[in-house]
Amino acid sequence: MSLPHPIVRLTAPNPGPFTGAGTNTYLVGERALAVIDPGPGDETHLAAILQAARGRPITHILLTHAHRDHADGLGRLKQATGAVTVGFQRAGKPAPAAASSPSGGDFVAWDFIPDVNLVDGSQINAGDQHFEAVHTPGHAPDHLCFAIASASSVLFSGDHVMGWSTSVIAPPEGHMGDYITSLQRLLPRPQTFYLPGHGDAITDGPRTVRAYLLHRQMREQAVLDAIRSGEGTIDAITDRVYAGLAPRLRNAARLSVQAHIDFLREKAVLTATSAAELITQAS
Repeated sequence: MSLPHPIVRLTAPNPGPFTGAGTNTYLVGERALAVIDPGPGDETHLAAILQAARGRPITHILLTHAHRDHADGLGRLKQATGAVTVGFQRAGKPAPAAASSPSGGDFVAWDFIPDVNLVDGSQINAGDQHFEAVHTPGHAPDHLCFAIASASSVLFSGDHVMGWSTSVIAPPEGHMGDYITSLQRLLPRPQTFYLPGHGDAITDGPRTVRAYLLHRQMREQAVLDAIRSGEGTIDAITDRVYAGLAPRLRNAARLSVQAHIDFLREKAVLTATSAAELITQAS
């Protein structure tokens, strides 16, 4: 699928169960460029970015969020180009244990400190384009989408809305309530053509967002039904809700169940002295 001018997409060679075909890197601009999500720390991908620039200066590197499949290539690209790094500054906190990562390892680039810190609604000129930052926490607390002024229908949606799968919401990094709210925030926006961090372009972004919201509503109901049926542990609920799931995806599914339970407790649909007790007072 051809992309709107002046956007070029490169896909990093890091395919997998949590990255699809790989992480998408976008070069945006005509005479000067902004790079969105430099991707993993892969030398061939770095070389592909520099080649695609065709001698034009890369002045800014925009990060949708500091997960390592999006951010590990940032240091080398900054070193090669002198570009200014741009993103949402996380609050300092320790990295989660390896078991907390869907991929089974520490997956956040905790050392990322942007040269330019953006918040919701921030405007920035990067390359020769003008961007607006849209803070969309949920998949990650620092997640940003980017709207581009020169292509008013385009939204770079990162891992918030993807072209190949729904987003993984994995506590404590992910938060289901924030994610639902962030999805709802996109619906009244004018952008309809989404360029995601993984997968192909999404030609009807709002329709996909509505499908995501429905999917989460159905998952939440399935979790609640499992609890009402007497399932009392995360593992038992996961087995019921995600029957037949591939073993390599089980940790992500368990964390998704946990995220739904946490959200149900926040809404006072469930009450419990611990997340695993799952004492329901819903009728």
